[in-house]
Amino acid sequence: MSDELRSAVAAGVLGAEKDYRELLQSIVEVARAIFRAKASSIFLLDEESDELVFEAVAGEGSESLIGRRFPSSTGIAGFVLVSRQPLVIEDVLEDPRFSRETAESTGFVPKGLMAVPLLHEERALGVLEVLDRPQDTRFTLAEMELLTLFASQAALALELLQRARRAKTLVGGEGELAVLARLASSLDAQEGAERSDAVHLLEALERVFKMR
Repeated sequence: MSDELRSAVAAGVLGAEKDYRELLQSIVEVARAIFRAKASSIFLLDEESDELVFEAVAGEGSESLIGRRFPSSTGIAGFVLVSRQPLVIEDVLEDPRFSRETAESTGFVPKGLMAVPLLHEERALGVLEVLDRPQDTRFTLAEMELLTLFASQAALALELLQRARRAKTLVGGEGELAVLARLASSLDAQEGAERSDAVHLLEALERVFKMR
């Protein structure tokens, strides 16, 4: 079987998209509560369309933003994605990187924000933002460390979400790949010689597919 499919099956991510979306949602909700912010959100980079996509939102706009897209180079989120550096801005209206038009399209224009890239190995997967903390509090090093911890958890969840979606595409498709995916997903139920025979069969099928 292909490396991608083997990885998906081994990680148990076939059909698991709902679980990872719930994990992302719990991350933004806890981040919002801990930082006493008005909103928190996680964006996923769609590499094919080169867009950032709202994957999880807590607080302002949470009911309508999931799935919304905008160019990956847009605004502060786009800057953090490309630079791979966290950013704290007390007044976004004074920052030239802020896209007021994009913010207004979401129905919520923040005063300040914290943003951190979501990195997995060498890849930038997305951005975590926390919007409008209390105005009477100063940002501290401890808060940055905490935000980085949230980011590492969110990056792992995004990576698993992407794997689940790739695996779902294979399983949901028609033809040979779908058959191969269903066979591969049944391997865990096999033991001993039966499992070994099944692996050899899948490898033989893969060689046949590659020859076409």
